[in-house]
Parts: sequence; C-alpha cells; structure tokens
Amino acid sequence: MDALLWIALTALLIALPLYYPRWRLRRVLAQPLPAAAQATLAHYLPVYRRMPAELQQQLQRLIRQFLHEKKFIGCEGLEVSDDMAVLIAAQACMLLLNRPSKVYPALHTILLYPTEFVAPRAHVGPAGVVTPGHQSMLGESWDDGRVVLAWDAVLRGMSDWSDGHNVVLHEFAHQLDSESGRANGAPYLGNPASYRVWSEVLSRDYHDLRLHALYRQHTVIDPYGASSPAEFFAVATETFFEKPHQMAEHHAALYAELSKYYRVDPRQWTSAPPAMASSSYAAPAYW
Repeated sequence: MDALLWIALTALLIALPLYYPRWRLRRVLAQPLPAAAQATLAHYLPVYRRMPAELQQQLQRLIRQFLHEKKFIGCEGLEVSDDMAVLIAAQACMLLLNRPSKVYPALHTILLYPTEFVAPRAHVGPAGVVTPGHQSMLGESWDDGRVVLAWDAVLRGMSDWSDGHNVVLHEFAHQLDSESGRANGAPYLGNPASYRVWSEVLSRDYHDLRLHALYRQHTVIDPYGASSPAEFFAVATETFFEKPHQMAEHHAALYAELSKYYRVDPRQWTSAPPAMASSSYAAPAYW
C-alpha cells in the first residue's frame, strides 16, 4: 500500500509542473480581454477598429496569452503601464493571426526604454580587425528570448499606420524568422516545398532593393531592407502591414508570398492611398 501511495505521489509531482501552466493558461484565455484594454486598442491602434470582428476576437485572445506568458521590464526609470503592454502585445500578435502557432515560444522578456538606447556593437575593419563599439538603437531582437524596444519609437509606429515604419512589427518579424533556427529571411514555412518559391521571390526582390538603394531610387520597401536577407524580411513585413496597397501593386509576387505566410490581407483594413508620394529616406535604427 505504501509503495502504491509513493508511486501515486511521484506521478503527481511529475505531472503537476506540466499540467499546472496549461491549466493557468486555459483559465486566462477563458476570460475576455478587459474593456479598458479593448478601449485602448480602439483609441491608439485605429487599424484594430477596421479589422473584422472575428480577427478582433482572435487578436484579443492572442494578446491575453502574450501578456500572461511574457514579462515587461521598464528600463532607465520607465514604468510600463498596462496600456503600453497591451499596445505592444497587439502589434506583435498581429503577425500571428489565422496561424496555428504558439505565441513566440522562445520569447520571455520585453525590455522597454523611454527612447533610443545604446547597444554594444562590434565593428569589423577592412583587415578583419574587430573593434568594440556602441550604436544607438530603436529596437533589437535577441536570440536569447528578449526583445528590446524604445517606447517613443513604438508610439511613432502606431501614430502613422501608412509609412511602412513600425519597430514592433520589425522586431517581432525577426523573432518569427529565428524560429527556423536562425534569422536569415526564411522563417519556418511548414511545408519544405514552400521554400523554393519563397526563396525565388524574396531573393529577387531583395536584390532589386539593393540595386535601388545603391542608386538612391525611391522604393515602396524601405531601403534599410537591403542590409541583409533577415532585414529584408523584417522590413517587408512592416511594408506588408502598413503599405499593403503599394506593395501589392509594385511587388505582387512578394505580397502574395507574405499573404500566404501571414494568412491575412491587410488591404481590407487600410485605405488605398490616392497616389504614392516620393519621400526622402532616413535609415531607422533597427537591428
């Protein structure tokens, strides 16, 4: 009898750490997103108001899971409010709509600075000499489960949902990209056969962007995407969600690939611009 009791207790101790987190998550997801949080989304994220009700419900559920699983840490004296966390979670979770995926399983912490922050960055000289240095940044995605954001840049990204610049979309695209093993512009696509077309389309548009950036020609996709294939995917993601009409017109194949990957059509949530205006370019401090 004692042996059976010990076996039962041992099984319980083994199962409890596995079951309890799932039980807590189910309890969290069973509750609706608080009305105050929904009001925050509607006020500060106008694109949310234009989403179909079904996508709004999906997004609310993803936000609740994100807030339950991730930790927000304010840096340099910044106090992270509930509204700030909700708005960051909402933009990050827009990348997960209609996708049967976990909510950034490798991510555990979001570090939030009030404004641009300084990150260590090594510089490699012509002779291969590595010199330690620093660079001011607005956002950064790390492969150790952390994302770093500047709150003022987050605000700017939300305030103009048509300029193709959004630090949250950018850094969380890097998180998705790294789920395939490393950030190289080829996120996990599920079906190995999908990589052939993905590679053909993104490689072609990436090399075109590099050429346009070399000659400083205006492009729908921010020239910062010409930095590397990983940056191209992140910048293309920003463009896909914030300038979908222009991307669909000028980069139809790329738009189709991103539509298949993200499983949404942001043109349904945004108004088509009267004309694509030229603008000067200032490189954003992403990484």
